[in-house]
Amino acid sequence: MEDITVKKTRSKKAAWDVIPSSLFAKQTHNPIRKIVDGMKLTPNPEKEMIALSIGDPTVFGNLLPAQAVNEAVIESIRSEKCNGYAPSTGKKPIRHGDVIFASGCSGALDLSIMALANPGQNILVPRPGFSLYKTLADSLSIVVKHYDLLPERIWEADLDHLESLIDDNTAAIIVNNPSNPCGSVYSKNHIQGILDIANRYKVPIIADEIYAYFVFPGQEFVSMASQTKDVPILSCGGLTKRYLVPGWRMGWITIHDRHDAFEKQVRPGLTSLSQRILGPNTLVQGALPKILELTPQEFFDSTIEIVKRNADISYEAMSSIPGLNPVMPTGAMYMMVGIDMEKFQAFKDDVQFTERLVTEQSVFCLPASCFQYPNFFRIVLTVPQEKLQEACERINEFCSKYYGKKTNIYDNGVMT
Repeated sequence: MEDITVKKTRSKKAAWDVIPSSLFAKQTHNPIRKIVDGMKLTPNPEKEMIALSIGDPTVFGNLLPAQAVNEAVIESIRSEKCNGYAPSTGKKPIRHGDVIFASGCSGALDLSIMALANPGQNILVPRPGFSLYKTLADSLSIVVKHYDLLPERIWEADLDHLESLIDDNTAAIIVNNPSNPCGSVYSKNHIQGILDIANRYKVPIIADEIYAYFVFPGQEFVSMASQTKDVPILSCGGLTKRYLVPGWRMGWITIHDRHDAFEKQVRPGLTSLSQRILGPNTLVQGALPKILELTPQEFFDSTIEIVKRNADISYEAMSSIPGLNPVMPTGAMYMMVGIDMEKFQAFKDDVQFTERLVTEQSVFCLPASCFQYPNFFRIVLTVPQEKLQEACERINEFCSKYYGKKTNIYDNGVMT
């Protein structure tokens, strides 16, 4: 019988030219990195660099985790029971059926977005808002629609605008409370307003609550899930910020399944998606019960006291600087500061403003264009007090120099 086997061939190439595996990598972009990497960040060599830009409370070493947290992990190590694989959704004795563990809150957000939205559908995200929402959605060919937050109302959502964005392809609404980058904390009434819209249009909510209970004295954290009996919610949280251990990558999704809306597809979908990376760190999982149980309230109170004091210092200082308009935060660890660009015509935008601030004063504030919200900058409030005060003084000096100057220094290097 005649051999009709077709021999497959591959032509030889003169040089390496590896083709990317898919559009997934090409579509993955971090807006913060895209902007910051394009900035000319050359600090003044005569001044110590003070970075008010990094949302990591451990950077300066002034905020440390509670001793009970460290001891819980040490005990987990010494037990030698947490060295192997765990179920991808998390160790069963530690979590209950409505919780799925993830690699940090960002991992929880990733799983939630993938479980709820298909390519071509859209999700609603806050503006200004955490840039990772767009990074995750874009990589999956999910459309992002930004609903506005209102600085004059301490960054409450513009409910009319949010409602106007909903269509038949809207898969989820992301609500971040307390907020990064705004430092806002929503009232019970405002949360109920958001939930009312979600219920009328039958759109589930992804609640980014990584800063849960990280609120200033006199404020109250109200979870989204506690305010509804109808709207299905995936609540994303973790140890990251409140426990001051972001590098431990311990996050979770709490499933609030109203009317079994998630039962048939979303729950099994989350389980399947969690199997892509086989779950988060097992040592921290083993320590989690004692971390949650034994971390003293004084630890949380002390952290909040430090951040609140820094917020007061920053707000008072920025309020006294002509051309700057800070919005006083009520929680989390950030403050947004508006720039009256009409008074700083030496710069085209907030990116140029903050770039030049680094060059002359060695103070790095994150331009709010990173959060889809130009003409503001964000500062982090976990910096040691003396460094924060020094940074505020330098910002004052910088603004005094350029306030009212009209010629863009990036055009010709000359000011009028």
